[in-house]
Amino acid sequence: MREVAAPPPSVQLVVDSPEQMRELGRRLAKLLRAGDLVMLTGELGAGKTTLARGLGEGLGVRGAVTSPTFVIARVHPSLGDGPPLVHVDAYRLSGGLDEMEDLDLDVSLPESVIVVEWGEGRVEELTDDRLQLVIHRAVGDTTDEVRHVTLTGLGARWVGADLSVLSA
Repeated sequence: MREVAAPPPSVQLVVDSPEQMRELGRRLAKLLRAGDLVMLTGELGAGKTTLARGLGEGLGVRGAVTSPTFVIARVHPSLGDGPPLVHVDAYRLSGGLDEMEDLDLDVSLPESVIVVEWGEGRVEELTDDRLQLVIHRAVGDTTDEVRHVTLTGLGARWVGADLSVLSA
């Protein structure tokens, strides 16, 4: 007889507005701790930075969380006793992990929460433990604010995690 691994914890949510996306970030922040890597994937305008802004609010960090596209990464120190937030936008990085290594994320990871927009295929080697968020939205000429968000916890850190609390 062989042991079958349990599927990673996952939850799918429907988000109807930018404020709800921000609130999802605030709720998600309650589950995060130093050493967590969060990867955000989605089209332009899907709400990745809006979610990161909510994470910053929920973690209680200093500074407005805005898109780090032109600076690649921003560090937001904690205003309390929580971990700092390192917010990375890997959109303009084409070299994969080599360019990511220049950011020294592996050094920051143990004491920070690191959130990487456009990180798929670029940061997976940092750690086996990560939370992946995929945000789907209607594309084309639409004013549809609805987003479908899939959160999946990978690695030992997330085994047994109850991600369903995020839908509350």
